[in-house]
Amino acid sequence: EAWARAAEEYRQLEREMLDRHLAPQLPYVKSLFLGWFEPLRDAVARDQDVQRRKRVKHVYAKYLLLLPAEKVAVIVMHKMMGLLMSSKDGCGSVRVVQAAHSIGEAVEREYKVQAFFQKTRRKTRSKTESENDPGLDKEQAKCRKLVKSLVRRRKLTEAQKLVQQEIELEEWGTEAQVKLGTRLIELLLDSAFVQSPADQTPDSSPDFRPAFKHVLRKPIVENGRLKKKHFVIECDPLVHEGFESTARHVEIPYLPMLVPPTKWKGYDKGGHLFLPSYVMRTHGVKDQKEAIKSVPRKQLRKVFEALDILGGTKWRVNRRVHDVVETIWSRGGGIAGLVDKGNIPLPEQPETEDPDEIQKWKWSVKKTKKANRELHAERCDTELKLSVARKMREEDGFYYPHNLDFRGRAYPMHPHLSHLGSDLCRGVLEYAEGRPLGKSGLRWLKIHLANKYGGGIEKLSHESKLTFVEDHLPDIFDSAANPVDGNCWWINAEDPFQCLAACMDLSNALESSSPHGAVSHLPIHQDGSCNGLQHYAALGRDYMGAAAVNLVPGEKPADIYSEIAARGTGCCTGRLNERSCY
Repeated sequence: EAWARAAEEYRQLEREMLDRHLAPQLPYVKSLFLGWFEPLRDAVARDQDVQRRKRVKHVYAKYLLLLPAEKVAVIVMHKMMGLLMSSKDGCGSVRVVQAAHSIGEAVEREYKVQAFFQKTRRKTRSKTESENDPGLDKEQAKCRKLVKSLVRRRKLTEAQKLVQQEIELEEWGTEAQVKLGTRLIELLLDSAFVQSPADQTPDSSPDFRPAFKHVLRKPIVENGRLKKKHFVIECDPLVHEGFESTARHVEIPYLPMLVPPTKWKGYDKGGHLFLPSYVMRTHGVKDQKEAIKSVPRKQLRKVFEALDILGGTKWRVNRRVHDVVETIWSRGGGIAGLVDKGNIPLPEQPETEDPDEIQKWKWSVKKTKKANRELHAERCDTELKLSVARKMREEDGFYYPHNLDFRGRAYPMHPHLSHLGSDLCRGVLEYAEGRPLGKSGLRWLKIHLANKYGGGIEKLSHESKLTFVEDHLPDIFDSAANPVDGNCWWINAEDPFQCLAACMDLSNALESSSPHGAVSHLPIHQDGSCNGLQHYAALGRDYMGAAAVNLVPGEKPADIYSEIAARGTGCCTGRLNERSCY
């Protein structure tokens, strides 16, 4: 739906430009997309025609011909911009292989989505007719409307049956995805251009230059590790400048699910209903893939069940907290852990010829530019997270399919906004299905609030945490009632948005006629204390070690890291290695 909507929007804007003989007023990044769309679409269409006529076709040809050129163009543009925005180097670059694989995989997913809807049509038609038939969009809308109706009526089994008519399509494989993605990147590089600002003389020709470049990065040492030379796609500074406002206009097609994920039954059977899903993230490592596929299904049953429970948990956006985030962000950020929207001013050049002073100034400028690049990357990341929250805000609830990394740790398959993300992510998410607090729940809600406030409070005993909350009830009520323009006590917390969510939840409960009967949607976080050492202590029946990692009751939470640091064993800086500690 997202890709089709974007393609139709660009078609309408093109028609508007032709009718009025002028460009519409658009946000900067959207105007870039519009400028790239037509030449890239035409380039893809020409390549498709060439491949159809060839007797000996390229490896990527059969995949390139599966979707309409305009949809391929939209996928390439939006995926490339999304990858560049997500890059952590702050320079707007992404490895060629990573970009090619991501774009090829997106095309495969879209083809499978389209094939699914084609299969649900009552009349069988040829592929070409189906692609160009507006009835396909009507069928999609009809199917989606019926599924949402079933979900709202809590008829989840019927909803799943409707959507689980999975099509057994051959997997393309990484090699095919990369080859297709590489060709599409070539077409993008040849089709996408930017124009310098209008600061030229009337007689000079417009300064058009490529929006993206194929660049070889030389080997460098970063954080004590050698990074080998590699090719990247790098965007022009004019494109890079528009990133912070881009997330509102970049389509994020694969959002959390509106129905529970399918139960895991094998390496590539489970998770999403018909998009490619894999139980373990192998990142292209064949040995890991073969290892997990060779394990008997019975042996993985408990793992599958655990992932199914995580995936079957229903979430929703906490609208009150989300409103606060949006208000602070619209005012420039810079508080409650949100990155500042402004850059750090560059140091002024000293009025001296002293080489030492000049060198200090140059280093200072370099350091400031690096910090600004990092701020820029953080702002892009925040915009992506908020973009997902805006899209999912009106949904009654949604689900996150989970899979494992190579260590066996479970993570949501959605990349941007999830309950394992930052304080911002955790603060704007809550359980869709609430439960009455009860006496124990109200007690744990207060302990959770104290933990989220932090500042040493989390290391106190439970009774001390409860006393802390009772002493700050006026601040908690004020934070809940007037979070932005009040005393803003919650802003000083270590996890401010999670603390604010707890303030609102506790305030609702205490102001109700029956605090114990108040329905709460708030997740209460609990974590293992140095989980590796907990296993060692339990296996060795080590009482002293167990006490140090909270395996036995104690007056207040034990902190193994502080204890070892106090003993002066040399493990007092940074995060300690569990084996060396033990």
